[in-house]
Amino acid sequence: MDQEKVNRTDEIEIDLRELFYLLKQKLLIVVAAFVIGGILAGAATYVLIKPTYRASSLLYVVSASNNSVVNLADLQIGTNLTADYEELLLSRPMMESVIQNLNLTGVSANGLRGMLSITNKSGTRILQISATTRDPQLSADIANEVANLAITWLPAVMECNEPHVAEEAIVPTHRAGPSYTRNAILGALVLCLLTYGVFVVQYLYDDSIRTEADMEKFFGVMPLAVIPEEGGALNRGETGRLGKKTQADKEKQAKWNP
Repeated sequence: MDQEKVNRTDEIEIDLRELFYLLKQKLLIVVAAFVIGGILAGAATYVLIKPTYRASSLLYVVSASNNSVVNLADLQIGTNLTADYEELLLSRPMMESVIQNLNLTGVSANGLRGMLSITNKSGTRILQISATTRDPQLSADIANEVANLAITWLPAVMECNEPHVAEEAIVPTHRAGPSYTRNAILGALVLCLLTYGVFVVQYLYDDSIRTEADMEKFFGVMPLAVIPEEGGALNRGETGRLGKKTQADKEKQAKWNP
């Protein structure tokens, strides 16, 4: 039983070695697939996916017990208010007001909500309102409209001091997405792996008889003799599938030819 386990382990190692030589021989094809995959993915991204633009405005949340002095308690209250503002700025009434003011025909409240993101850097009372669309001007208009509405709408709802617009959004000049480089690399890797996969499948399903080891593997017997072919084909027949004599071939040859 132990000897059979050792032989089976040797056979697995030989198969992996032959598979390595196969992939090494196909390296140029794989490199070509990598380059072609990158070119195709980059071209598809450029042609099929429209660029998007992101514009951001900043909202400063402040709370003061009087009109002139902001104490420590007010700072703490302002920090707590930012979490409420994040939710309220994406509420349905706010979205409907933005749609109406900007005359965004064909855009629903949920659709507009998907264009917006509200973020708060930890430890600050500053909210970043970002809008991402395919139109740079529209992105800036939406981000500014949400910030301007927040000044009057949030205090009316929460009965608190009004926030301040710290920075208005400007029309972006550079696209936010998609990333041509990232998509090209992903496309190159995918086609490269698929090419490798095809070679591996072909190798696994190749049941051609080329060596004494193949005879024993498929039929459980060893050939009594090997007929040489012209042009040194005998050496190819006595070695592995890829022209490399394996250790198992040498041991079996010594066994049958003492």
